[in-house]
Amino acid sequence: MKEPAYFHSQSPPPPRSVSESQSEMTELVLPNDTNPLGNLLGGRLMHFIDLVAAMAAYRHSRAYVVTASMEHIDFIAPVQVGDLVILKASVNRAFQTSMEIGVKVWVENAMAGTRRHVSSAYLTFVAVDENGRRLPVPQLITATPDEIRRYEDAGRRRGQRDRERERKRKHWAARETEATNVV
Repeated sequence: MKEPAYFHSQSPPPPRSVSESQSEMTELVLPNDTNPLGNLLGGRLMHFIDLVAAMAAYRHSRAYVVTASMEHIDFIAPVQVGDLVILKASVNRAFQTSMEIGVKVWVENAMAGTRRHVSSAYLTFVAVDENGRRLPVPQLITATPDEIRRYEDAGRRRGQRDRERERKRKHWAARETEATNVV
């Protein structure tokens, strides 16, 4: 991959709109993707979600991206062998070097002509260079009320993650202190 011009520049990359990075993929559920009941394996669906989210993050940052977390995933309904899985991903918010990507998953039964929502997830990706060093990501331009809502919600989720990370850090620091006092 050719390095973007901003790799060696101090200026941030230019902002990009949500629509510039939206990604979609469709997968046919085959017997090898399912459990003995004929339902899509949860881990396989998580793999599909990670792929489509990575596409959106890659398009937005125009750099290598790595999955930092899959914060939340809901499995709303089972997906059967023979169904089509339709995954859509959008950047919800861009921070300094990371992006929150929202993924929504539908299942389509082509024979019956039906489509239903079966899963949603939030993932965090970090843009990195070829040596794994973090890179700045473009800020996000929101245009619709739905994009603005997702942008604001992503900020709230990040605040919750930060508070939880600090709570865990303090917990483990206290445990480490207790352990050294026991010896």
